[in-house]
Amino acid sequence: MKVAVMGAGAVGCYFGAMLARAGHEVALIGRPAHVEAIRSKGLYLDTRTFQAYVPMRADTEPGAAGGADAVLFCVKSADTESAGRALAPHLGADTLVLSLQNGVDNAERLQAILPQTVVPAVVYVATEMAGPGHVRHHGRGELVIGASAGSRRFADACEAAGVPVDISDNVIGALWAKLIVNCAYNALSAIARMPYGDLYQAPGVQQVMRDVVHECLAVAQAEGVDVPGDSWAAVLKIVETMPTQFSSTAQDMARGKPTEIDYLNGYIERKGRERAIATPVNRTLHALVTLLESRAGAS
Repeated sequence: MKVAVMGAGAVGCYFGAMLARAGHEVALIGRPAHVEAIRSKGLYLDTRTFQAYVPMRADTEPGAAGGADAVLFCVKSADTESAGRALAPHLGADTLVLSLQNGVDNAERLQAILPQTVVPAVVYVATEMAGPGHVRHHGRGELVIGASAGSRRFADACEAAGVPVDISDNVIGALWAKLIVNCAYNALSAIARMPYGDLYQAPGVQQVMRDVVHECLAVAQAEGVDVPGDSWAAVLKIVETMPTQFSSTAQDMARGKPTEIDYLNGYIERKGRERAIATPVNRTLHALVTLLESRAGAS
């Protein structure tokens, strides 16, 4: 397949590199520093089982997506509409667009802009950009994607590349399941500047997380969403599988970048307000991260 990654940060670079290692033609669209490094040596994929430079095409312009069979759309939630409009002129009629983003409504927002099929995807991977052109993989690496005409072909390509993919008829529920885990961890990891394993063991944190999960499930029920599985068990699984990982919110704050907190705890707060459901813990975490962001921006 010919695959483009729009917004080639840690998540997009990891999945793009795995596909490229399996022989697929991959174009990464990202920031200049990363593009220059990848053009020079390839993307350095640093995992717990192997390290390798993976040659790939890299560009700063959306035009690099031209001719792609599939696009992994990995931009920050706040940039969904603007990035979608920039990408639109370069897509073929049959291009499959997969939203590998945090939050639960990005695919819907992107579909309002693009005529191509937009498929929601749930990402379970712990990665970080350790430097220009250097992605570090800490654990996991699977996807859950929605059903579509092109989903099976993409899933087969990923499976052959060592990326497990589940095609789900309840991908929205799966997105909510991940949202709940993110709401439990992301803000707290950013506020405390701690990885998941240490954070979970800190006094009082487990009860705060339980409160977050309870609020999220109440909002999901009011929204008519069937959240699969045991949400608290999913929270515990993160401690087991990603103990050394800092949340994406914590990584963004450490780099002075805008976070996606408005689309995580902030989303639960907004939906709760619309449904007259109290979400005091999510509201507090949202407010604290927003406050820390504003202080960082002022300094």
